[in-house]
Amino acid sequence: MKKEILIGFLVAIFATACGFFIYIELFSKFDFEESLKILKEGKLYGKVLGLAAIPNLFVFFVFLKKNQDYRAKGVLIATIVTALFMLILKFV
Repeated sequence: MKKEILIGFLVAIFATACGFFIYIELFSKFDFEESLKILKEGKLYGKVLGLAAIPNLFVFFVFLKKNQDYRAKGVLIATIVTALFMLILKFV
């Protein structure tokens, strides 16, 4: 049971990282490193991270469709952790 939740958590973190990378590559005119500098200067990490977490929705429903409820629970936990991280970034 714990292993299944961990798998779901790790898949969600990977999906968020991929979403972050794809968002930067598709919607930024600059290269990846320059885009990260711009995000840091503008304190936009939280907003971009929120958009990058959208693939978690897809992963969540795939796990539910396959009746892998514990993995879906791991995705939900990772999404909540991401939301808390975004909240922390907003006030720092």
